[in-house]
Amino acid sequence: MKVSGFTFVKNAVKYGYPVVESICSVLPVINEMIVCVGDSEDGTNALVASIPSDKIKIIHSVWDKSLREGGRVLAVETNKAMDATAADADWLFYIQADEVVHEQYHEVIIEAMQKYKDDNRVDGLLFHYHHFYGSYRFIGDGRKWYSKEIRVIKNNKNIRSFKDAQGFRWDDGRKLRVKLIDAYIFHYGWVRNPVTMFQKYKDFGQHWVAKNEHDQWAAELEKKNKQFDYSNIDSVELFEGTHPSVMKELVRKEDWKFVGDVKKKNFKNTKHRLLYFLAKKFGWRPFEYSNYKRI
Repeated sequence: MKVSGFTFVKNAVKYGYPVVESICSVLPVINEMIVCVGDSEDGTNALVASIPSDKIKIIHSVWDKSLREGGRVLAVETNKAMDATAADADWLFYIQADEVVHEQYHEVIIEAMQKYKDDNRVDGLLFHYHHFYGSYRFIGDGRKWYSKEIRVIKNNKNIRSFKDAQGFRWDDGRKLRVKLIDAYIFHYGWVRNPVTMFQKYKDFGQHWVAKNEHDQWAAELEKKNKQFDYSNIDSVELFEGTHPSVMKELVRKEDWKFVGDVKKKNFKNTKHRLLYFLAKKFGWRPFEYSNYKRI
């Protein structure tokens, strides 16, 4: 069985992406790792090149600044990386630059890939998610977070990154048929020093806010604060597990204060409060958007 990993990244140093930790976390379960490095303003290329592994293959890209709607450029960059994977790979393992796989799940992932490799009913593997927020000690547990997503797919170039690169679909729009596995992706996209988080949030707005509106939007944002306001969250809970070993140093270096109140809930209406209760009490998430078909 051959597995190719792929990811994309731009300005990892400037925006505090744990891209080294992300890539290293999947190296034990893949045969090669394609990293599509965008036209960065910092030392991202050198940072990726410094990872001591002959599995890593770096390709270079220039992001299309005209793709400003719905994060579309992120899917384009994902597809560039995916298209550079080995033609003879059985599986493709996608990991975003702020996502990390805990080593405790390596065996589970490998077993699932072996089990479904020749099963034509299965297009991909579905993972659970931990979305860390504000601090490495807290997880966002409200309905704004997706609870599952596809991260391993069969090697078929008719499968493409969908919308803002959160998941995948067939090129004709059909959803992939997937098997849910007992493994989690640790998502650290909302854990940064508040100053770095603010800069990333403001700059990345250009991938969602129209060009004629972005400058005004960014200026108004800067008037309010120079740091990201982590208090604007509906619900968090304490993380009681362990972080992946590759994250040990970053977790230790957390140098900002985030006061997470697990008792305080800030739901915008009764419906969201009820949905939260159903998820917590019964593990049931009615009306949750799913970009896949579980089989």
